[in-house]
Amino acid sequence: MKKEVKTNAMRILDRNKLKYTEHMYECDGFTDGITISDRLGQPYEKVFKTLVTVSKSKKYYVFVVPVAEELDLKKAAAAVGEKSVEMIYVKDITSITGYVRGGCSPIGMKKQFDTVIDITAKEQKTIIFSGGRLGTQIEMNPVELAELINAEFADIKH
Repeated sequence: MKKEVKTNAMRILDRNKLKYTEHMYECDGFTDGITISDRLGQPYEKVFKTLVTVSKSKKYYVFVVPVAEELDLKKAAAAVGEKSVEMIYVKDITSITGYVRGGCSPIGMKKQFDTVIDITAKEQKTIIFSGGRLGTQIEMNPVELAELINAEFADIKH
């Protein structure tokens, strides 16, 4: 019997006794969120991507938005009380978060950065987001996710 491999995000959820569903998909490298949504047979408004930004003061912020939407950097900055934020460079993802591009989960980064989840997540009973490695997604209640990682909800998409 093959041993189930848990990601750091799943171990944190287990430790906090939070209910989640694991979704696996075939991939051999970075896959965009829309493709993942299609592979899982899930609507785009239920599947979210995790984006990491940096402010002029060099503070990092995490934003979780639906896969078919774009992060509005002005709204995102306002949501965290900054004048502006910009996306981090792809080459810096692993050193900042501990995760690889396409496998970046809002749960279990090297450091718990201030996180904002798009308000539309609250319209969903559950949302799906990266499980912390390529090919793995986690589905759970968005309010429980926000409570776990001390995230806020705000309108942050275009």
